[in-house]
Amino acid sequence: MIKWGMIGCGDVTEKKSGPAFNKVKNSKLVSVMCRTPGRAEDYARRHGIPRWSNRAEELLSDKEIDAVYIATPPDSHLYYTELAANYRKAVYVEKPMARTYEECKHMIKACDHAGVPLFVAYYRRYLPKFLKVKELIDSNIVGEIRTVSIHLLLPPRSEDVNSGELPWRVIPEIAGGGYFMDLASHQFDLLDYLLGPIADAAGTFAHQTGWYPAEDIVSAHFRFENGILGNGLWCFSISEYNQMDRTIIFGNRGTISFSFFDTRPVELKTAAGLKKIKVSSPEHVQQPLIKAVVNTLLGKDQCVSTGVSAARTNAVLGLILKQ
Repeated sequence: MIKWGMIGCGDVTEKKSGPAFNKVKNSKLVSVMCRTPGRAEDYARRHGIPRWSNRAEELLSDKEIDAVYIATPPDSHLYYTELAANYRKAVYVEKPMARTYEECKHMIKACDHAGVPLFVAYYRRYLPKFLKVKELIDSNIVGEIRTVSIHLLLPPRSEDVNSGELPWRVIPEIAGGGYFMDLASHQFDLLDYLLGPIADAAGTFAHQTGWYPAEDIVSAHFRFENGILGNGLWCFSISEYNQMDRTIIFGNRGTISFSFFDTRPVELKTAAGLKKIKVSSPEHVQQPLIKAVVNTLLGKDQCVSTGVSAARTNAVLGLILKQ
């Protein structure tokens, strides 16, 4: 049985991750911590967690806890990872792994020095929809992969323009960037899993709206180690009727098209025609990854979302944003 402590109890923990720790076999969430007074207790009571605290050291010193889930904004990932490593706790940290590639390297070093594993919550590596994409690529049905194209064009969120307090995701000192850092990290991590590591990348970005300090439009091109080329465009101030979430993988015999953030089917286009493949997601999207982490900690599996793989994504994002 792997017993978990959780640092942070924000929105991502309400459904995507938190409940999954008690639904995975041989896993139990036993304690939660948040610095905001009353928040950890409220979360614990609502989710049936036996203990709570306002201090990370109190949670980490609990000898019953084997592993820690860090669900805070990226600016504290390095601090809490190093602290957890000092207490010899296995670490599962939210994405993006950190604000910069340099911070990622410090996190890896801390966990290696302490002899504890480090996992990162890039859960798309284990979701059925994206495993179907991987299956199609590996089957060679579209032939040799030549290039990949990403378009993520989204309308602004109400809190970006109508709020007195900006969301942390658009404050680079906290998030490392803006919505590009938050969302494209998922995309580049999955492409790393599907097609292999990216060797180099470059990009151009701008602050077209002036709504917040982070970039709101990014254009990038990148090259995988195996020679596949890619390009992408991200814009977070587009009109609602022009929004787009579409990634296309081009092979020499066909294409695979899919979205990252909505439920549209995967589309396979070959000489045989167009085939739409609908794949559902679990109620708690991090549950399959958490299962893999638990089984790895129990010596039954080898999780494919690690600090090393996640750091590669931060390196790519850093090259594009010229960090």
